[in-house]
Amino acid sequence: MLKKFLFVFFISMVPLIELRGAIPYAIGFGLPLFPSYIVAIIGNMIPVPFIFFFAHRLLLWGKDLKIKPLAKFCNFCINKGEKGKEKLLSKYKQNVYIALMLFVGIPLPGTGAWTGTLAASLLDLDFKKSVIAVILGVILAGIIMGLVTVVFKGTINIFM
Repeated sequence: MLKKFLFVFFISMVPLIELRGAIPYAIGFGLPLFPSYIVAIIGNMIPVPFIFFFAHRLLLWGKDLKIKPLAKFCNFCINKGEKGKEKLLSKYKQNVYIALMLFVGIPLPGTGAWTGTLAASLLDLDFKKSVIAVILGVILAGIIMGLVTVVFKGTINIFM
C-alpha cells in the first residue's frame, strides 16, 4: 500500500498529469480517497516554489543560447508572458489571484499548478499570494477529480 501511495505522490509531481491523474489512479487501485487526496496535494505543491523562483530565470537564460530552437522557445514564452501580463493585470487588477486559483482549479490539460505557477512567475505576482491561490486551485481540482472519478467508478473508500 505504501508503494501505491508513493506512486500517487510522484504522479502528482509530473507536469500536465499532476493531481488530475493521481486521484483517479488512487481511486482506481482501491486506495482510500482522503489520504490519497492529501498525498496528491503535497506532491503537486512540492515543485511550486522551484518553478516560481527559477522558471523565469531559466527562460531569460535560455533566450540567449546558441541552440536556436531552444532560444526561440524561451523567447516565445517570455513574449507571451509579457503580452499576457499587461492584458491580465489591466482586466483583473483586484482579482488576479482569484483568476489564478480558478485557472489552476479547472481540471483540464495544461491548467495545473505547474502552468499556474509559471504564469505567476512570468507576471511577477507576489509569491505568498500566488502560492495560496495555487494551493486553493489544487484543492479545488482535487475535489472535482475525486467527484468525477467516484461518479464514474461508482464506489468509494474514503478513509481506510
